Amino acid sequence: MKPNTTGVRRVINAAGYSLKGFKSAWLFEAAFRQEVTLCIIFSIVAFMLPVSNIERIMMIVSLLLVVIVELLNSAIEAVVDRIGDDWNELSGRAKDIGSAAVFLSLFLVFFVWVSILLDMY
Repeated sequence: MKPNTTGVRRVINAAGYSLKGFKSAWLFEAAFRQEVTLCIIFSIVAFMLPVSNIERIMMIVSLLLVVIVELLNSAIEAVVDRIGDDWNELSGRAKDIGSAAVFLSLFLVFFVWVSILLDMY
């Protein structure tokens, strides 16, 4: 268990744990690396498009949501895999539900981007 800390030390520790999580996801999760790379590329594209600031924000937020959901999905998968390698219906269900969340976040990106791009023309 983590030692109890308070105040600024707690915030510093939390930031360190977050950085450790990003590093772990980058090293061990191919989907995370792919989605971060695409997030960066499409964010740059969003700044090149002739859209309003709010539309650009919506486009980028939808991309960041995919990365957030992928981190949560990867965490679910890591916990399930820690339990054991044997197949279990509940473990499979947990992984499938996490995957469905990633799929919905990707659909949201598609919906937001297509809606905004179609509105340009």
